[in-house]
Amino acid sequence: MAEEEKEAKEEKEQKKGGKKGLFIFVALFILLAAAGGGAYFFFFKGKQEEGGEKHKTEAKPTEIGVMFDLGTFIVNLADPGVEMYAKVSITLELSDQEVSKEVEKRLPIIKDAVIDILSSKTYGDIRTPEGKEKLRFELIKRINTILVKGGVRNLYFTEFVVQST
Repeated sequence: MAEEEKEAKEEKEQKKGGKKGLFIFVALFILLAAAGGGAYFFFFKGKQEEGGEKHKTEAKPTEIGVMFDLGTFIVNLADPGVEMYAKVSITLELSDQEVSKEVEKRLPIIKDAVIDILSSKTYGDIRTPEGKEKLRFELIKRINTILVKGGVRNLYFTEFVVQST
């Protein structure tokens, strides 16, 4: 009889262990599913939203807007004690043809704004890729405040030279 009680007790423990193992399996499955969903959101959805907020003026790669060549700008940089100049050629990507007409009408104002911003920079401000990107966004923002209809989607530096005299 002692053996039968012992076997019955072991059977109950095995059943409890089975339920415990099933519970651990289900909990592990839920944890992995949640981690996978979080990773998907972080790597795919998060980048789409981040890109949308960070650079709203950038068009989808398949959509190319109307290109407008602003020309070449040669300006003295704001470096104290050193004579440095920058030669920068800029092309604007506009949202549509109507904006192109508006840019033509406001061209002197836009060129003045570009010269104003470029000449306020030092070599240290624009020598790195990050500095050029910051300059690009600053120029886009300034030009878009000048335009009434539509706006600039992107700005391209087609030539960028900095030199000391």
